[in-house]
Amino acid sequence: MGLLRKAITELPEATLQKVQELATGRLGLESRPGKEMLLSLRAARHMRELGVSDADEYMHLLESDNSGMRLQGLMDLLTTNHTAFWREAGHFEWLREQLATDRNPEEKLTIWCAASSSGEEPYTLAMVAREALGPAAKERIRILATDVSTRMLAKARAAVYTEQRIRPLPEAWRRLYFEAGKNKWHGHLRVSREIREMVHFRWLNLVDPLPSIGPFPYIFCRNVMIYFSQETRMQIVQKLLDRLTPNGYLLVGYAEGLSGLEADTEFVRPAIYRRKSAMENGRGGAKWV
Repeated sequence: MGLLRKAITELPEATLQKVQELATGRLGLESRPGKEMLLSLRAARHMRELGVSDADEYMHLLESDNSGMRLQGLMDLLTTNHTAFWREAGHFEWLREQLATDRNPEEKLTIWCAASSSGEEPYTLAMVAREALGPAAKERIRILATDVSTRMLAKARAAVYTEQRIRPLPEAWRRLYFEAGKNKWHGHLRVSREIREMVHFRWLNLVDPLPSIGPFPYIFCRNVMIYFSQETRMQIVQKLLDRLTPNGYLLVGYAEGLSGLEADTEFVRPAIYRRKSAMENGRGGAKWV
């Protein structure tokens, strides 16, 4: 393995071009100047994992992979998975106010976290719901958490984080919603069973046609569209809007926006948009998916 690692340092330009085409076609990831070395390193790492050193053999393995497992392995390495608990806290504070003032205490709601990565965001959403609604949240709120990376979904389902990872959360939440690890897990915490059971993880590629899910009163799709081309971004946003209930809310990252889709949305506050609809006002009930 040492010789193999040394041999694979930089891929031929033609191979990189093919890898980029796969990344664009399957994930919609935008090709950006200056990212060639990163792409080369990630693809080279994937070659080492597959145990091949020849670029042509590598591309043959990817292109002839009927199962999709090898391509998925590459996609897992290419996707960016930066996330955190309580990231962009204003959105969570806003959602807590929305849920706490809900006038239909019997309504069941499904919130879609459309780029869940390693789970910090959907678990934060579940904790916010628990704070807003109390014990009733377990019966009323469901979080659908989807991601394109099988590697990140596995981490999210495990729900184990270091003490450093959960520091952004309020101290009271760290005591209420986490279980401290023992022995070899010292210094780690696991999300409590109550919160874990509110979150349901599922593989989903936003670039593909969406399955029959929703409609949702709230969709969180934050800090992922910045990696897409403008054309792909427009297509994904329209898909998300189509999955909202009448007057439902789409939340994106603070660095993102819905430029070009103003006719379909109403600005609520930074990075929060409400779907415009000629249908009857009101959120309606979300399907359990």
